[in-house]
Amino acid sequence: MNIILNGKPAEIAGGTLAATVTELGYGEKRIATAVNGRFVPIREREALQLGEGDRVEILTPRHGG
Repeated sequence: MNIILNGKPAEIAGGTLAATVTELGYGEKRIATAVNGRFVPIREREALQLGEGDRVEILTPRHGG
């Protein structure tokens, strides 16, 4: 399935947002996610099915000042 990941085209296996997060190597890391401009809390990732062309944003915390 083709999506837009952090502003760039990406191909994923498809399925849920939780499965995609794992597929992309984020596993248990602390991240924030959004799909099509809507924040998706961790507790909703397993139920959220991604569709062709969805815009997915994955943000990781940054340290420093």
